[in-house]
Amino acid sequence: MTQRDFSALEGVEFDATADLYRAAPDGARAAHAIELTEVGPATCMTARAIEPAGVFRRAVRLGVGGAASETELDVALAHMSAHSQGHRYVVPVAPQSQPSELGSWLKKRGFVRGYAWMKFSRSCESPPKAECDLEFRIVGSDDAEAFGRVVASGFGLPASAAPWIGALAGRRNWVCVTAFDAGEPVAAGAAYVSDGYAWLGLGATLASHRRRGAQNAILARRLREAAERGARVAVTETGEQAPDKPSTSYRNILRAGFEERYLRLNYLSPPC
Repeated sequence: MTQRDFSALEGVEFDATADLYRAAPDGARAAHAIELTEVGPATCMTARAIEPAGVFRRAVRLGVGGAASETELDVALAHMSAHSQGHRYVVPVAPQSQPSELGSWLKKRGFVRGYAWMKFSRSCESPPKAECDLEFRIVGSDDAEAFGRVVASGFGLPASAAPWIGALAGRRNWVCVTAFDAGEPVAAGAAYVSDGYAWLGLGATLASHRRRGAQNAILARRLREAAERGARVAVTETGEQAPDKPSTSYRNILRAGFEERYLRLNYLSPPC
């Protein structure tokens, strides 16, 4: 994998996440102190009282577009420590991140390895066929509440996070898919499309409707929609395989034709 390919795979995810933070409505922003700040080469994202840290409190892009310096790292860490309000946060580091000492710099500062993520990608062409008896629709702002509620509930997020997630429905560059059972929203997922790449994330199903193939169908639908919007490559990620962690998402991603690209470590900040 070239450094350019690596930067593209990381960049579309980080662009999507940054836009999620920009989309936060005032109520959610106030409730969770949601902030997005560019600090040198790092994009710093913080949110209070929402877990996991690996999703909601991250300093990303360090070592992606070019080699980071220790000074740049320390400036980003100082910002994260000041704005995380006592919560731990994460700095992701991939094998291709530059310089190779980035992980050791974090360890010297008391960071420990958290739950790592596997990065996947595949062509947007020839999406898989998926059988499911639910109704699937691309939703806009009229269904924002339902979309946000399903994702928040499926991931076990606080109800106050639902309007934040829901703000993506109908937003530029986003494709939001919701599955309905007899008119009730039961599963959802989103894609962010930009510059020929699509990031697929926020796939969640209510506990009552799991194991019915909803996420397989939503993956396939997002691939088709992304291709129609000009995306050539789709990117997604999920937690690394481990004996004590569920692997349903991992299996669904592989079943949809994605290939493993690299394991990205998540370095967790020291306890406050």
